[in-house]
This record gives sequence, structure tokens and C-alpha cells, in this order.
Amino acid sequence: MKVAVSSTGPTLESQVDPRFGRCPYFIIVDTESMRYEAVENTSMASPSGAGIGAARLIASHGVEAVITGNVGPNALQALSAAGIRIYTGAMGTVRDAIEAFKGGRLSEGVGPGMPFGAGTVSYTHLTLPTN
Repeated sequence: MKVAVSSTGPTLESQVDPRFGRCPYFIIVDTESMRYEAVENTSMASPSGAGIGAARLIASHGVEAVITGNVGPNALQALSAAGIRIYTGAMGTVRDAIEAFKGGRLSEGVGPGMPFGAGTVSYTHLTLPTN
């Protein structure tokens, strides 16, 4: 499975960044082979719409799931509309987060205690910006 992890740096040993839309990098990992690619988050410094821009970037890389600390409401909506599964509450290194994901130790959706409640949200009529 191809997953993207929000990260503070460009390697598997970098820390998971708790912010999805404003993280410096996404580490895109093939969970079968552990091969990865570091993708700079070009939306990180956007004055607004960073979460939607980051979701668009991730979707363009064909990922099936995102692992992060937290996801804002606009990014949640955009990722859900793109059919990308969301796993929040990740900590430690990117490698730790991938191992937790593979071991079934991460919960899908926005977890309890996060600002947007528990579970996933389904949105059917969202158009992602193309510019």
C-alpha cells in the first residue's frame, strides 16, 4: 500500500509532523517494500488553503492513506473526497508510524480528543482546485 506520512524531514528517521497541511515534507512509502520518496510540501507556507493544497499534492502521488498527527476540516474534506484514508495521532519517527500502521496500532479517521470528533467523514460533492 502507498501511504504518505507528514514529516519534519526527508527520511524515514525524521519525526512525524503533527500538522498535515503545514508539514515541511511528506514521506511517501510503499508499505510492502519500505521504499520511499520525500516530497516537499509546496503548500506549507500558503497564507490560506494549506490543507487543501497538501491534499491535492498527496492525491497527485496516488497514495491510498495518510498518516499524520492531526488534520484540519478542509484537508479532511479534501482527502475524504479523494478517497484517501486518514490515520491521525501518529508520533515518533516516520518509520515508527509506518510500523504502527502495519501492525494495526493506528486508528482510522479523526480520533477521540481531536477537534473534529471520531470516525471518518464522507463528502461526495467536493471539487479540488486545479491550480
